[in-house]
Amino acid sequence: MTPAARLSAAITLLDQILDGEPAERALTRWARQSRFAGSKDRAAVRDVVFDCLRQRRSLAWQAGADTGRALVLAQQFTAGESLDELFTGENFAPLPISEEEMARLGHPERDATLPEAYDFPDFLLPELLRSLGDDLPTIMGAMQDRAPVDLRVNRLKATVDEAERMLARDLIFTERLEILPTALRIIQNPRKLAASLAYSYGLVELQDVSSQKIAAFCNAEPGMKVLDYCAGGGGKTLALAADMMGKGILIAHDVNPHRMKNLPERARRAGADVQLLTGDMLRKQAMKCDLVLVDAPCSGTGAWRRNPDAKWRLDQKFLDNIIAVQAEILDKAAIFVKPGGTMVYATCSVLASENQDQISAFCQRNGWKIQDEIHLSPISGGDGFYGAKVIRE
Repeated sequence: MTPAARLSAAITLLDQILDGEPAERALTRWARQSRFAGSKDRAAVRDVVFDCLRQRRSLAWQAGADTGRALVLAQQFTAGESLDELFTGENFAPLPISEEEMARLGHPERDATLPEAYDFPDFLLPELLRSLGDDLPTIMGAMQDRAPVDLRVNRLKATVDEAERMLARDLIFTERLEILPTALRIIQNPRKLAASLAYSYGLVELQDVSSQKIAAFCNAEPGMKVLDYCAGGGGKTLALAADMMGKGILIAHDVNPHRMKNLPERARRAGADVQLLTGDMLRKQAMKCDLVLVDAPCSGTGAWRRNPDAKWRLDQKFLDNIIAVQAEILDKAAIFVKPGGTMVYATCSVLASENQDQISAFCQRNGWKIQDEIHLSPISGGDGFYGAKVIRE
């Protein structure tokens, strides 16, 4: 595909996504139907689509319209590309730019609002101002760009030096991150990772550095009995396993066991011993643990760089619903903490209503107290995350 043909594909996909189709589903369907598109074409189209979704409101403000064509026009204009060469209408290229479109691109009719300038829904403005304060422009501005690709070195299999050398053999080059001694950031050839020996042998796992930091915040130790109550795909489960050095009991649970379908294979590759238990199994065994991690479902506001179309589907009803679900999950998970044990509550959200407010309400109704808290955002190098460590008073 030519660069111009890739833009045409991105325009069509964006129109479908703006009409309500999830981005991943639209891209997967397009890839299956477009056998002519090679891996570089698919990657390039995906990059344009996701860049436009991250900056949907600011690009729409600049272009004066919220359509696939308008977003791509503004995105290419902002990137300094030659629009006359790309928008020709020939050989699958987008139609030529009209005088009206060009006039709007260079001269927006009005100043952008905060939600338009920093790309988030209007209804979230009061909550984001309350939650982020003066850091709102910095944090939301960082969310407009692509997320870095971070790795966690699996200490069950390798040292950081060994992992770096193995990655370099496959021309994957990394830098170390100060926030954690086992965190690496790929600076060259991230798309080679899936086929690399370091990944295949379980020396490294794909995991955002903030997610890694939440797992480290739990302070799991060898010999503990640990429950990851909302395990999902098991990224934090495997990080906990590495901290436990293969000693103790590690249990993964999720209300939807299907989310954990790949965890046994991932654990095998990582050299980790993980038990998968349902809620009924936990209750029948009267499970009492030293540590329970509740990485709760949330709005995902901290991970908008990775899942940008999610922010445009977010509304107040969903947020109210998820806050109620979080409260219910916390109350259920607390029964599996032994006397003197610890529960860690975490979200990939930057909203106080899901974070400080939620855990404070839990402590008030259950007689627990907050022992420690952690706030993470692109300012510290990774996604937006919150963690709170709580114990019974």
